[in-house]
Amino acid sequence: MTHISVKAVRAGLVAALVLLACAAPARAGGGHFAEDSWLMLTVSRGETPSTAEDGTMLRCDPPRGHRHAAEACAELAAVDGRIADIPAKDVVCPMVFAPVTAHASGRWRGHSVDYTETFSNTCMLTARTGSVFALDPR
Repeated sequence: MTHISVKAVRAGLVAALVLLACAAPARAGGGHFAEDSWLMLTVSRGETPSTAEDGTMLRCDPPRGHRHAAEACAELAAVDGRIADIPAKDVVCPMVFAPVTAHASGRWRGHSVDYTETFSNTCMLTARTGSVFALDPR
């Protein structure tokens, strides 16, 4: 009897999404991620977004600027850039209150993006936003 871990299945699904995003046929008006698909991302400790000018710039043509750029771009492509629509991961997070606030601003395929949400801890952040905010909190 073969047992497959949830982690292995998740890794396979992310890899498949990345391959699908990279192998998608060209469409009129750009074909793949337009150069205007970029997000400035910050994760800050506490319940208020970082006011610092620095952050991580995620670009998706080709994926770069982020330590998990390919995965983050594939997750964003699957929800047309709507971070709040990224499917929640089925994980068990500790009940520790250590709030972090995620903020994204930029453009996704011609549409403005402005997203801010506070999570009770980094586990919940990762469970709700996948690889997009896999950054070190400031």
